[in-house]
Amino acid sequence: MSTVRPLPLLYSYRRCPFAMRARMAMLQASRDFQAFEIILRDKPAALLALSPKGTVPVLQLPDGRVLDESWDIMEWALKSGDHESWWRLAQSTENLGLLQCNDGDFKQYLDRYKYPERYPEEVRSRDTLRSQAVVTLLVPLEERLRSQPYLGGVFPCATDLAIFPFVRQFAAVEPQWFAEQKLPALQAWLATWLGSRLFAACMTKLPPQSVVAFPALLA
Repeated sequence: MSTVRPLPLLYSYRRCPFAMRARMAMLQASRDFQAFEIILRDKPAALLALSPKGTVPVLQLPDGRVLDESWDIMEWALKSGDHESWWRLAQSTENLGLLQCNDGDFKQYLDRYKYPERYPEEVRSRDTLRSQAVVTLLVPLEERLRSQPYLGGVFPCATDLAIFPFVRQFAAVEPQWFAEQKLPALQAWLATWLGSRLFAACMTKLPPQSVVAFPALLA
C-alpha cells in the first residue's frame, strides 16, 4: 500500500512581497506544497505557535522544521536539484549586496513612501523618501541591467525573484511617475516579470484561512 507523503505548508499573504518571493521560488523549483492564506487581523494560532513574530512567509516542513525567513525558504526550494543555478548565481558579492540593500534601506524608504500615515514621526517628505529609494536601489539596478537581462546575468536567479516584488510595489505607488523615469532597463526587467507565467501563478487567489494545495505552474 502506498503512503501519501505530507506536503510542506506555507503560511502566506498574497500581497506581501516577502511571501511573493517565497511562493515564486517554490513554484520555480516545482516544489509541491500547501498554502494557508492568512487574514492579517486574524492570524491563526497555528502560525503564531510556529513563529511567534507572526509575520509571513512561514514554511512548515514535513520533518518538523520551520523556516520563517523568506530567503531561507528560497534557499530550501532552490538550492538543490534542477534549479540549483538559481541559488548559486544569487551568491555573488554583487547580488548579496543588492539583496541586503533591498531588505534594508530600500524597504524602509519604500514603507514610508507608500504608507506615510503609518509613520507620523517621519520628517522627510514623500518626494525625498522616493528620491532616496531611487538612488539607494533603483539606480544600481538600472546600471546592472543595462548590460545583462537579469541580475543573474544571462539567466535569472534567486535575487531577481527576491527583489522584483519590492520594485513592483514601489512602481505601483505612482505608476505614471515611475513610467516617466529614465530607468529603461529596470522598467523592461520589471515588465518581464510582471508578464511572466511564474508571477501569474504566484498571484493565484486562494480562499482565506484554509489549507489548500497551491496550484502547480503548468508547462
